[in-house]
Amino acid sequence: MMLHRFQTQHIGASIFPLETLRTICEPVLGRFHWEVKVPGLLIIDTPGHSAFMNLRTRGGSVADIAILVVDIVKGLEVQTHESIDLLKARKTPFIIAANKVDLIPGWKPIPDGTALASIKAQDFDVQRDLDNRIYTFMHALNYLGFKADRYDRVTDFTKTIAIVPVSAKTGEGIADLLSVLIGLTQQYMQRRLMVSSGPAEGTVLEVREEPGLGTTLNAIIYNGVLRQGDTIVLAGKDKPIIVKVKALLVPKPLDEMRAPSGRFSLVDEVPAAAGVKIAAQGLEDALAGSPLYAVPSGEQPEAYTKMVADEVGRFRVATDKVGVILKADTLGSLEALKVELEKNGVPVRMADIGEVSRREVVEAKVVHRLTPLYGVILAFNVGVLPDAMEESKGEIPVFRHDIIYQLIQSYLDWMRGEEDM
Repeated sequence: MMLHRFQTQHIGASIFPLETLRTICEPVLGRFHWEVKVPGLLIIDTPGHSAFMNLRTRGGSVADIAILVVDIVKGLEVQTHESIDLLKARKTPFIIAANKVDLIPGWKPIPDGTALASIKAQDFDVQRDLDNRIYTFMHALNYLGFKADRYDRVTDFTKTIAIVPVSAKTGEGIADLLSVLIGLTQQYMQRRLMVSSGPAEGTVLEVREEPGLGTTLNAIIYNGVLRQGDTIVLAGKDKPIIVKVKALLVPKPLDEMRAPSGRFSLVDEVPAAAGVKIAAQGLEDALAGSPLYAVPSGEQPEAYTKMVADEVGRFRVATDKVGVILKADTLGSLEALKVELEKNGVPVRMADIGEVSRREVVEAKVVHRLTPLYGVILAFNVGVLPDAMEESKGEIPVFRHDIIYQLIQSYLDWMRGEEDM
């Protein structure tokens, strides 16, 4: 088993090839008369919902399907509700991994066992405890508008979300989880999984410094083929960036982009769907969450710079209207923050990437003089620069958090309190 050994502290992309999937899933596939037909799975590990925000395309998500990992002991938490809202907004189908079954009192682990074999081996009281916890999930999901059940009890996967009991620590249920994932994608998503062999389209997950390479991109190619020497266009801090691909590096199968045991393999091209590290000159100002396009041979990049600028311009805004100021760490999180605020009827004056600077405080002061309730700054996962703190002098409220729901809720609670005074 490999899946449960991966850490969830950073974004990473790992490829599970066909033979590995067959080996892992063999005990489960026979029961459901399923066969592995997909050439492999590209599993992107996003630690919490904020990383998933960068897996975005125009009007949707890069992800074909998602695994929502939920702590079976703690139940649905605030972050879980926010993740579900994001999946709904992106129209991304998902299954639930009910993790940490090994922490259920009295649980007897069967390392790397199937979920059903492990459940069968438990005492009656433990099985009942597990069922009660799953029923609690089902009730909570029903309240959110979803029908769900334990995966082996589901009769129609198009109408019911599958819940798979697993333990990332012992490996129990991982075979079941991957089998359900494969079965769903093969049965219901074949047309969505088709990709072209044309120029690459992708999204930037992270911008990272690498020794000997300088600034690099960790990206997901979701359509087409990216080749060494291709000209690519992506978003920068001030304007779209146009660079030529110097090197393409991929993790080995079953390794992970962020910490591959043998570092990377150098390749000439990367077909979709794949995670890739891109080395090029001039990536210092690249933005995480940016769309990425390879310019077809013989074409000029202007059409693609316009596409990138238009896409980014939907969320990086600077207006003169009365509204709050937003700062976030990536384009994906900025988009999610702006959308959620607008859902709550809160207008946005400015929205941008990076730490809170003096400029944002000055803008907030302008708004504060007109409408004090909107003269605030909301900062998601970013810091506040010294010049901003000096300019603010405690006059401008700055709300900071690394969970969007809690960031917005803290502002709304403050606003209601001010209105009641």
